[in-house]
Amino acid sequence: MPEKKAVLMQGNEACVEGAIAAGMRFYAGYPITPSTEIAEQCAVRLPQVGGKFIQMEDELGSMAAVLGASVTGVKAMTATSGPGFSLKQENIGYGCLAEIPCVVVDVQRTGPSTGLPTSPAQGDYMQARWGTHGDHPVIALSPSSVQETYTLIIRAFNLSEKYRTPVIFLMDEIVGHMREGVVLPSPAELIINKRHISYRDGANKQCYFVPEGAYVPAMKPFGQGERYNITGLAHDVSGFPTGSNAVAGDLFTRLMEKIDHNLDDIVRVEEFMLDDADTAVVCFGGTARAAMSAVLEARAAGMKVGMFRPITVWPFPAAQLRARLAGLKRVLMVEHNYGQMLLEVQRVAAEKLPVGFLGRIDGTVISPADILKKLREMEA
Repeated sequence: MPEKKAVLMQGNEACVEGAIAAGMRFYAGYPITPSTEIAEQCAVRLPQVGGKFIQMEDELGSMAAVLGASVTGVKAMTATSGPGFSLKQENIGYGCLAEIPCVVVDVQRTGPSTGLPTSPAQGDYMQARWGTHGDHPVIALSPSSVQETYTLIIRAFNLSEKYRTPVIFLMDEIVGHMREGVVLPSPAELIINKRHISYRDGANKQCYFVPEGAYVPAMKPFGQGERYNITGLAHDVSGFPTGSNAVAGDLFTRLMEKIDHNLDDIVRVEEFMLDDADTAVVCFGGTARAAMSAVLEARAAGMKVGMFRPITVWPFPAAQLRARLAGLKRVLMVEHNYGQMLLEVQRVAAEKLPVGFLGRIDGTVISPADILKKLREMEA
């Protein structure tokens, strides 16, 4: 078994290597800056490990191919940026309703439309949650370093398989194009979830059967002896469409509850120097790099500042943030958009304390000096 090793790696490259370590063996995508290196690396690496790479004609086809591969039992992934992420939404919704596990990587760039293709942004945060139509659950994770990209993409696959749902891996250009030293763990150290397979044989399979007290169905992959139906329509336990309001209501409620009732397992945050802080800088993804530096500079200047970073950005870690509010005087939300996670922070704070905002949408990065300046203004 190979031992852990230290390598110099780009964020997009770490995304691929982590996905392969998680068992990803199928990738379908369409090149788009700043995620293109993910497709390029998959084209090289997947054949080396017995996997398949295909460049599709567009992002709609890419998402459809990923869903098709997944129902055969193969761990599958696609990657894109903002414009392509918009095109994938219809099939992401299909994957949510049909409960097809997969990972969708969005390396965010400045928008809207084609915007600034090579510039950093975090403007897809709300799209990750509300991009599709209808009510359905969403799991979205956001890494802040190249090292975390490797480990967190493995967690994305694990959550996808465990809860049978597409998982959004919300990167940004800062992390995607950053190069850092990374310690790759030994494969023996990795925890890899396998899909829960059903072995219920016989005609008229109840492929969406869920035992009482459980939330996630076990299904045998296509090609392994069972015939069953998958549809984007509301369906019963057989997988066929239903016209029953009661059956449809139970289905949609179960989809929500399989995430809502497992928040302790799904939600992760990072807290930095918050124990005695009276001010919390809230941030996510690549913005955390500047925020952490600003916290250290503020501490050196005698200011009691800490950082709260959602790693699981959807579901939003409301309980974890709420638990910290009691000891704080103020919150500063820092993100590379016009105020998207800000809305969630304001909702949780619910006027209990002031929430400041520092954003940027001009294609340049927020610096530690920018954050420190805003912190001083809020304390004045």
